[in-house]
Amino acid sequence: MEPAKNYPGITSPISLEGPKPVDLKLSEKLEEAMRPHGVFESEEEMSHRMDVLHKINTLVREWIKDVSRQKNNYPEDKIDAFGGKVCTFGSYRLGVHTKGADIDTLCVAPRHVDRSDFFSSFFEILKNTPEVKDLRAVEEAFVPVIKMTFDGIELDMLFARLALPQIPEEIDLRDESLLKNLNEKCVRSLNGCRVTDEILHLVPNQHSFRMTLRAIKLWAKKKGIYSNALGFLGGVSWAMLVARVCQLYPNAAPATLLHKFFMIIHKWNWPQPVLLKALVHENKFNLSFPVWDPRVNTSDRFHLMPIITPAYPQQNSTFNVTLSTRSIMTEELKDGLEIVSKIYEGREEWGALFEPSNFFQKYKHYIVLTASAVEEKDYLEWHGYVESKIRLLVGNLERNPCIKLAHVHPSPLGPLNESDGEYLCRWFIGLTFVKIENQNQNVDLTFDIQSFTNTVHKHAYHINLMKDGMKVEIKHVKRRQLDLYVPPKILLQSKRAAVAQEHRSSIGSASKSESNQTLHHSRSDTELVRSNSMSVDLSEEISQDAESSRDSVKSGSELSSTSKEAINGDVRKVVSGSPVPTDSVMQSPNSKREASPAGSESPVKRSRSQDDQSAVESPMNVDEITPLKEEDGSEEKEEERQEPESEDKEEKPIVNQHVKRLPSADVPDLMSPQTNQNLPVQVMSNKNIRLKLK
Repeated sequence: MEPAKNYPGITSPISLEGPKPVDLKLSEKLEEAMRPHGVFESEEEMSHRMDVLHKINTLVREWIKDVSRQKNNYPEDKIDAFGGKVCTFGSYRLGVHTKGADIDTLCVAPRHVDRSDFFSSFFEILKNTPEVKDLRAVEEAFVPVIKMTFDGIELDMLFARLALPQIPEEIDLRDESLLKNLNEKCVRSLNGCRVTDEILHLVPNQHSFRMTLRAIKLWAKKKGIYSNALGFLGGVSWAMLVARVCQLYPNAAPATLLHKFFMIIHKWNWPQPVLLKALVHENKFNLSFPVWDPRVNTSDRFHLMPIITPAYPQQNSTFNVTLSTRSIMTEELKDGLEIVSKIYEGREEWGALFEPSNFFQKYKHYIVLTASAVEEKDYLEWHGYVESKIRLLVGNLERNPCIKLAHVHPSPLGPLNESDGEYLCRWFIGLTFVKIENQNQNVDLTFDIQSFTNTVHKHAYHINLMKDGMKVEIKHVKRRQLDLYVPPKILLQSKRAAVAQEHRSSIGSASKSESNQTLHHSRSDTELVRSNSMSVDLSEEISQDAESSRDSVKSGSELSSTSKEAINGDVRKVVSGSPVPTDSVMQSPNSKREASPAGSESPVKRSRSQDDQSAVESPMNVDEITPLKEEDGSEEKEEERQEPESEDKEEKPIVNQHVKRLPSADVPDLMSPQTNQNLPVQVMSNKNIRLKLK
């Protein structure tokens, strides 16, 4: 048996067992189930991508030559030797891109070419290139980027100037010596390529890794939990989670890895970090870039779901995750585990894992955020800018003591009809409220919404982004009013998904009552992973030998309810990094104040026509007397009954006093919500958002 040290990762593998015939068969079925979803490109489409990359690489080389001639006056015989190239990263570099997906690229230039040249002369070259459409530069971004559509393929291009006189054709960007004498923007731009290459280097079987990651990405997108900007996980974070599971099961088939992924990640003890390699604080090149470490950096202690990149300087790729998004992802992981377990039992097919989310049936109340512009160019900039700020609105809502969960759907919807205008998109946020029995509860969202709109518009002015016609509108709607904003096809898909999930839940409840229920595939995972000092409760396992623990594997054993508990215990013992503080150090950033009193259960209903009319008349008008009941699915039947409208009684709402709330890190000096009256823009928040819960 090969020693564990030959395998990548900070711990030895859980199991070295290879795939069984049933694993290979299920893996083939998994691949077939993904094909209808556009996960795999045809040979023609892949060839087209290669042509696009070749063209953009040629443009970069010629541009570097022009800069060398005009700016530096180098002789012609030396110009060709300067080199320069376009590198890829992200899903394309990992080999898991889908049909129509964009390509993340990096322009690597020698030291005599500046970033200002990239955003000036190279931008002009792109502007005059016939194949380039939708060209825009975001020079003020945290990672400056040029976005474009090149011959039908979307491209995001970063820039990095290396401290080298020439750029070799076969340069290895993983080399840490390349970071010497670079500024932070160049280091951040290089980080994408370095992380992607390091992930591929750290997985034991790239084919199994890619197939498993394709399935996880498809599942995450279908369930609406794929978006780094909105507080979920982005592509690189999902890739690192899959890579970690591949390290623990280096010889497993994709179907097995998918099952183990849900089993391990669902039970992960957050905020314990996930790492693919040990943290490195010092290096032989004396680089002093900050590395993620909650012992040193106070802000790192507040990260809820840390997944640490493997390339120096190691950073947390999930700093946008909130309490709500972590809760939503954990629930989806639990459902995914149940479905995959049933697939191994022969009671489900892989298609059930990729069913769309029931988001538009899951909640009774939604916030609709609309971003619109008059011109197409303005809309492209405005859309991306507003999307990057939505997490601030979700954070405001989370801190409201009356809100239990705020769930933003990451895929915006376009205009529903011609009256909406051509350049418009909508995001939807589902709300779950805290319920306190036998008490009245008034929810006032005015401050939460107003502070967000102020932040968006003020910061847009601050960076000179604001143009005439750019607007943000925020409305509250009920589930029965979603047909005014959501296409019928999507609503129908959501209803079908809700019915399917309820059906599976009922079957699952019945099967739990049966004794000695087993899974046909799963083998015992009772061997322990050698721990290190990160986990303070694993001192006994530190002295255990990893090889002897692997010898305790019982090949082909069935997984009973008793062994499930054993696996859950072992999953908690999977250590993912070098010594860092445990839960006592990691803290929650969104601790809530005590909730206001909640109301009774007796509903006072208004007619549907009245509710719909009020929603259309004003973007901020909310039915102030409509009570909320528990999310028990009984709303649809009750809505069919129309009761006489009761006389409204004047009640003083309980206003959430967010006293001295810390400002956003993005706009440190522009957070005052009291100055919105002087803004020369249309801030659609002229009415209060108040809900009365009974």
